Amino acid sequence: MQAIIDYFIHLPLLELLAVFLSLAYVLLAARENNWCWPAAFVSTALYTVIFYDVALLMDSMLNIYYMAMAVYGWHHWQKNQNTTTSKTVSYTSTLDISHWSGMRHVVIIAILTVVSVILGYIMANYTQASFPYLDTATTVFAVFATYLVAQKVLENWLYWLVIDFVSIYLYIEKSLIPTAALFGIYVIIAVYGYWQWYQQYKRQNSQQNRNKFSMDIGAVG
Repeated sequence: MQAIIDYFIHLPLLELLAVFLSLAYVLLAARENNWCWPAAFVSTALYTVIFYDVALLMDSMLNIYYMAMAVYGWHHWQKNQNTTTSKTVSYTSTLDISHWSGMRHVVIIAILTVVSVILGYIMANYTQASFPYLDTATTVFAVFATYLVAQKVLENWLYWLVIDFVSIYLYIEKSLIPTAALFGIYVIIAVYGYWQWYQQYKRQNSQQNRNKFSMDIGAVG
């Protein structure tokens, strides 16, 4: 018991802060809240340093990309921000959720897999990176999945499910236990996020169909 207490007492403050902000980002993203992006920006800045220190070089570079995508995501969602006329302001984006076909994803996954193998080979033979192939694969797919989040594509959550499971193994092996635990929570949130976005996707499609029906009736009238 004392060993467990000592472990939590000596956890790095920066990693704990990064964990907290990363968790806030995913929860806010699942709720389609624009404030997910500032949380993402700060957490990824911290993780850029953390991953570099433990030689997860691709993860470190990935977080630099995350920082840029946080700026892009904030701007893209902000254009569709839903505000109310009351004193309480809602920062929920009204950008429509989109859905891509299964075949489109199959082609993209095949391309990303080839890219992962090529980059993994380079990392394995020309750098000191740990777990070069796994680390590279999670990085490549996470780059694409982050783009899907910014574009509000429903299937982003399915990509994150796989990425999160692999990442848990990597972080346990590098003794980043709080981060591994965070990614375990991510798995649960990814399931919730997919369900939440899917329900919203169905609602917006129903509304679009009703609007189209009303326009068709008006045109006939």
